[in-house]
Amino acid sequence: MRIGIFGTGAMATALGPHWTNAGHELRVAGRGTGTWAEVAAFADAVLLAIPADAVFDVLPKAGPLHGKVLVDCTNQPGPTGTEPPPGTPVATRIAAAAPGAHVVKAFNLAHVDVWREPPATLTVPLCGDDPAALDVVRTLVRDVGCTPVLGGGLDRAHLLEATAAFAIGLWFAGEDARAILVSADG
Repeated sequence: MRIGIFGTGAMATALGPHWTNAGHELRVAGRGTGTWAEVAAFADAVLLAIPADAVFDVLPKAGPLHGKVLVDCTNQPGPTGTEPPPGTPVATRIAAAAPGAHVVKAFNLAHVDVWREPPATLTVPLCGDDPAALDVVRTLVRDVGCTPVLGGGLDRAHLLEATAAFAIGLWFAGEDARAILVSADG
């Protein structure tokens, strides 16, 4: 698969090597790399590994995205850095800003360091509406060494965004957010 990554930061360097090792072709757009339009034209799927607010500046520069899978791993902090901002969820706003693209929310619930060497037991929820796009992202999740699970349509992506905001708030408060999701058998 041809994968584009918008951004050169931590999420790009954490996820990209897994996909290269799985045999995918990668191109990156960001500081000192390819342009947004070049990477978008190349890619079947694009990881949006830039701050949520920057996505809306970048998408118009990317050119036509019709038929592309856009993997939204963004989280947008609220005023204190822990609450989600009011209004429309980021994933829904991305879908509106990129008509014809297939947005799938994924990879937003774990800290970037987890993606460098994720535990084999990590499950990654996905929210999206297009079955083929969901299959693409399932492949990307498996190639990172994790298990994909369908969390519902894109209309449920706000739940992933809210869950991330809640968990990040716990982490910033010094709490172990993982402890709230322990199963009955351990």
